[in-house]
Amino acid sequence: MDQDKQTSGSKTQILTVDLDEIGDFIFHEPEKSFLGDWDINLAKDSHDANNLLQAVKQLQTSSRPVAFPTETVYGLGADATRSDAVAGIYAAKQRPADNPLIVHISSLGQLRRLLAPTAGSQDGSPDARTQGEIPAIYDPLISRFWPGPLTILLPLPNPSPLAPAVTGSLSTFGVRMPSSRLALALIHLAGRPLAAPSANASTKPSPTTAAHVLHDLAGRIDLIIDGGPCTVGIESTVVDGLTHPPAILRPGGVSIDMIRQCPGWEHVAIGYNNSQNAEMSAPRAPGMKYKHYSPKARVILVHGRLSFGLLTNYRPARGKIGLASTMTWRAEDLEVPQHTIIQDQNAPQDPGTKDLRRFAVKTLAADVPNDRSGDGPLTNGEIDQRSESIQFSSVNLGKEAASIARNLFSALRELDLDGVDVIFVEAINETDGDAAAAVMNRIRKAAESEIRS
Repeated sequence: MDQDKQTSGSKTQILTVDLDEIGDFIFHEPEKSFLGDWDINLAKDSHDANNLLQAVKQLQTSSRPVAFPTETVYGLGADATRSDAVAGIYAAKQRPADNPLIVHISSLGQLRRLLAPTAGSQDGSPDARTQGEIPAIYDPLISRFWPGPLTILLPLPNPSPLAPAVTGSLSTFGVRMPSSRLALALIHLAGRPLAAPSANASTKPSPTTAAHVLHDLAGRIDLIIDGGPCTVGIESTVVDGLTHPPAILRPGGVSIDMIRQCPGWEHVAIGYNNSQNAEMSAPRAPGMKYKHYSPKARVILVHGRLSFGLLTNYRPARGKIGLASTMTWRAEDLEVPQHTIIQDQNAPQDPGTKDLRRFAVKTLAADVPNDRSGDGPLTNGEIDQRSESIQFSSVNLGKEAASIARNLFSALRELDLDGVDVIFVEAINETDGDAAAAVMNRIRKAAESEIRS
């Protein structure tokens, strides 16, 4: 187990929690799953369990949010029923106040109590159908995809126990049950639903490790639970079953094709716009408004081959170029002019950039002089004397859509930390794999432009 860390120069503490060390999950009848009634028997004298309880206490008593891992990305959680706690999320992220939040729950019983806080039946049983119950259109999605990376839109109960800032001016709210057992344990022990957007500075790439959270929010929050890297890497799919036909408002960890296999969702509509500039005055759900996922560097989405001319045309003077490759791009395949060489840079990698490759393209700044001795190709020494060195940093995201999704946000952050001025991202086929549509949606939200080579 890694040591817990108090970060230098800030009050942000990282608490490592190993799921295997916190205790045993106990499932009760009838479902014998997280959808039903369950509990956790915390391990006595467990450092990890105590760390988890420290985070629980903060959620219950403080207005400062807690960062924690889910299967999608790290979330920034606060008690969704307390206005001061929810305000802490917006302050830490510097998030616009009209951008609503997704509520996270640990069981269907907890959700039913949230929807009908004054209902006579509080046992969460399937036959406890009262005002504010979960609409039946969602039953096939819940049974198949919960716990998991799927957010559903529900009518806001009246009166609503949720803090007004959770939903903004909307009459609905988004809710999901994460599949991360660590997240479920935290929500269950806190005993209240958690509002939890991604734990990053607003508009920046979503965090998939505790180190990403610390980079963005050090000093703005007190606690980060480090449960290791996220397994999905992109946020949840958001669906609206309250309209006809039902709609997908944000692509994510559950694919469109998977949703269309569920009864009542065969003709689900696409209700999102891929452009980062497609802001709206009244978003239908969290994550639909404002620029998202953008590093400091300019991002350009490229369909087609890796061309040296293309890359240098978009490069600022003497700027450094970043490449995020998926299916085909390799530095060795870079179409470079005559009398140009590619040299690997053998400098040691920085912490957190283990997948980064650095290389330089050295190309002549002027024509080769006529009095040059010898008829052979230029030597490395001659090119060094007469060339401009263009620095590149590249990250391979993998060839499968699921791998690309898992690595995308991390790669944008790695290239940003390496000081590149522009990042070229290789496009993928939007129908190639379950996560492909979500991947392309996130890249387009981050990109300044989209071109074909």
